[in-house]
Amino acid sequence: MTPPKDPTALYLDLLKKTLSYLLWDEPAVPMETFNYQRPPFRRFLLGMLCGALRRVNVQLARPVVYSDEHRESGMTWPLQAHTMIGLRRLDNIQFCMESVLEDAVPGDVIETGVWRGGACIFMRGVLAAHGITDRRVFVADSFAGLPPPEKEAYPQDEGDQHYTQEFLAVSKAEVEKNFRLYGLLDEQVVFLEGWFKDTLPAAPIEALSVLRLDGDMYQSTMEALQNLYPKLSSGGYCIIDDYGIETCREAVTDFRAERDICCPIQEIDPTSVYWRKGSS
Repeated sequence: MTPPKDPTALYLDLLKKTLSYLLWDEPAVPMETFNYQRPPFRRFLLGMLCGALRRVNVQLARPVVYSDEHRESGMTWPLQAHTMIGLRRLDNIQFCMESVLEDAVPGDVIETGVWRGGACIFMRGVLAAHGITDRRVFVADSFAGLPPPEKEAYPQDEGDQHYTQEFLAVSKAEVEKNFRLYGLLDEQVVFLEGWFKDTLPAAPIEALSVLRLDGDMYQSTMEALQNLYPKLSSGGYCIIDDYGIETCREAVTDFRAERDICCPIQEIDPTSVYWRKGSS
């Protein structure tokens, strides 16, 4: 007789697959979605054409085909998924959170840079699945995309174009709606809305057990590390989503050197890493 499957594991597995849209084929992408990236004249022409077609209930779209590897490792910008980080990074969140729960490492959890909120929704799902009511999930984002580079203060970000990516700007209202879809929006979810330089220094956080950074840029990464890493408990985990981006990796390297952090960095997938904080 096959032993019954653990309902907690089944729920979290289903939640991961749903958040990353792995249960369905990715739909065709409307041509207007990334029209802002096109040269002005082509953007104007396509906008006129799409507008005319909308009046007769027709939409231009292009098919997309993502491999299982790309979707599992988060190498896509999906149209429908509530997270773009892929299964491996969701697995890592589950591992880190269940590890700190098992080891009674104190503190809340946070993600800085949340897009549609999928990773934070999963964090809240892990707490719910394990019946944890005394830890909070902090959801930190501008909810307006990334900031333009501050070249004088952070010359490492000069030329960064993330702020032009309208696809990355997701409102707080939409993220809240996504939490509600999973039945996971409650008093254990705390939103920190604004630029990291304004929200993180005064964030009402005493201790963290999991710190997940997804800010892409040198400035965003450094501000999150400077303000939050000192609150990460010994035995807690620091996850860097964008380690594959040179400026993010440089910020991590500089911060670890400044603080003499020697905890070994472990790879999650080709773009992401994490480490466990040792005793102070």
